[in-house]
Amino acid sequence: MDQTIIKIPEERIGVFLGKNSETLKLLEEKLGLKLEISHNGSVTMEGNADKIYFGKNVIKAIGRGFSPEVALYLVEKDDFMFELIDLDEFLNTENSIHRVKGRIIGSEGKVKIEIEKMADCYISVYGNTVGIIAPFDSISFAKEAIGMIIKGSMISSVMNFLSRKKEEVKISRLMGTTRVS
Repeated sequence: MDQTIIKIPEERIGVFLGKNSETLKLLEEKLGLKLEISHNGSVTMEGNADKIYFGKNVIKAIGRGFSPEVALYLVEKDDFMFELIDLDEFLNTENSIHRVKGRIIGSEGKVKIEIEKMADCYISVYGNTVGIIAPFDSISFAKEAIGMIIKGSMISSVMNFLSRKKEEVKISRLMGTTRVS
């Protein structure tokens, strides 16, 4: 039996637990792990190493703003992956981070929704991070689109890029391959 501890923000503890600890019980069942959470957000995972390996990403995803239902796609769907972009690595002031987060989300969430639709992904902008949960064949270009926004590309250029990539993935899926250039 292995054990690992992951820290999630304290304000995400309620989401992790759920009403009457129902979400915690669901996570334990789906992940095949024993989970305990402390009052400061430390999540202790106990179980087989391979289950902990996959469980870590689910717990991190919940901690970074995803719903437990979406985070569980990482274990329920064979080809889904989790990517976390730390905006602190790219931007040096809180003002520039705030501005970029606003550009990623867009007015009334429209840019985020459009990226999610075009890249077949889920995005969470939480704290100074952007999380992406997506199928293997689209996560790299979803991440690239976010990177383009971080670097200051026009949103229309990002959407054109996503449109091309969406077509490539569509063709790739029809042909039964997973490679997207």
